Amino acid sequence: MATNRNWKKLLRKHKQLLLPAACDALTAKLIEQAGFPAYQIGGFALDGMRFGFPDMDVNRLGEKSTAVANIVHACSLPVLVDCDDGYGDEKNVTHTVHVYDSLGAAAIFMEDQKSPKRCGHMGGKEVIPAKQFVSKIKAALAARRNKDELFLLARTDAIEPEGIESALKRAEQYLKAGADGIYFDGVQSEEQMRRIAREFKGEAMATTILERGGKTPWLPPEAMLAYGFNMVLYPVSLLFRQTRAVQRGLADLLAGKPLPERDSVDMAEFEKIVDIAYWKVIEEKALPLPERLRRGVNKVFQKVA
Repeated sequence: MATNRNWKKLLRKHKQLLLPAACDALTAKLIEQAGFPAYQIGGFALDGMRFGFPDMDVNRLGEKSTAVANIVHACSLPVLVDCDDGYGDEKNVTHTVHVYDSLGAAAIFMEDQKSPKRCGHMGGKEVIPAKQFVSKIKAALAARRNKDELFLLARTDAIEPEGIESALKRAEQYLKAGADGIYFDGVQSEEQMRRIAREFKGEAMATTILERGGKTPWLPPEAMLAYGFNMVLYPVSLLFRQTRAVQRGLADLLAGKPLPERDSVDMAEFEKIVDIAYWKVIEEKALPLPERLRRGVNKVFQKVA
């Protein structure tokens, strides 16, 4: 679990946060080992990898929070957690915030979609009235134990169903309600990015890039930062690669082919990734004294030999 949960300090330290999605604990470990300062747990990757479902509101807080707990426990980086629509009214939002706050999330985001929600880059989305979402934002803020340890990112999905003007007006209301940052999902063009940049320069801002099949054009991080997006979420980048790797691996097994070296880690590398050395130390300390001494003598003789 992350020891530093202050997302605002993290944003001040790093000009921009690139946030790959961890769909399981191993992926979170790999993100940390790759050198990222933070990561996200997004519903799209979690639903797909953990449960084999599309991101269409099939799973709710109970299933998702259990998975999030496993992931957060395995990684010491600050994490941004997808809270979907808060899973109901203000009561449910309050409960959701309590759950993720207690699990150690550094930041959460909640969206203004009408239930049943769906991936922000799918068609057919609907949004609730802005006033209703403002009430949910206020409930979330009131539920936090410490405002410096849980950053609230308010997401609007209004661009597709209502247009960019509506999304801009909603974002302004959400920030006035006290949200720490604003998240525009489903941005459709660079022109829309320019509009957002003009209206919200200097605010903490996020958007999502689905690199294959999404609505938002792919741009390099520095270009996204120039438009004011200091948080860029990549919910499918690892998931889609992992999916293709598994498909190729299964095809090779069916064809009777051995595991290609270029496509695989080996046993020693994987043991290092999951920190076998740490667990061996724990195991040794737990042994009775005579057994520990015997193993210690054996190690000495092995070194001499």
